[in-house]
Amino acid sequence: MAKTRLLWLILLLALIGPVHAVGQVLPVAPKWSELTAQDRQILAPLAADWDALESRPKAKWLGVAKRYPSMTPEEQERVQTRMKDWAKLTPEQRAKAREQYRSMRKSPPEEREALKNRWKEYENLPPEERLRLNDKAAQPANRLPAKPAPASGSARP
Repeated sequence: MAKTRLLWLILLLALIGPVHAVGQVLPVAPKWSELTAQDRQILAPLAADWDALESRPKAKWLGVAKRYPSMTPEEQERVQTRMKDWAKLTPEQRAKAREQYRSMRKSPPEEREALKNRWKEYENLPPEERLRLNDKAAQPANRLPAKPAPASGSARP
């Protein structure tokens, strides 16, 4: 009797797909070759990484592809740009972006609003000013001045 129940449980788990969290069942996500032509066209920036993605991100992107035809041309352009930018990131950069997003989501609404306002200000700057700020931000913080080299003919104590 116990063996029969175990077999039924195994069969049931095999039929419903992988379980990733308590009580949460995720369907097996399709491979790139199994996507519709329309989904492949919309999700093209993710083609190289698609088969390596886990089920959850695939489901998220498939949801985007489903909504894509009803988006305005501006929204579609924004989605395409973000997909291309995301595809260019290294795994380390993606992990850092996710962590920064989580951190921002935990911050108080006032801080998030202030950050949005600073971002809008940045976007409205002329390209030259943005480049200057990017270069400044890329410099290591708290850079200490180099120690002066000892004089070649210094006196010994």
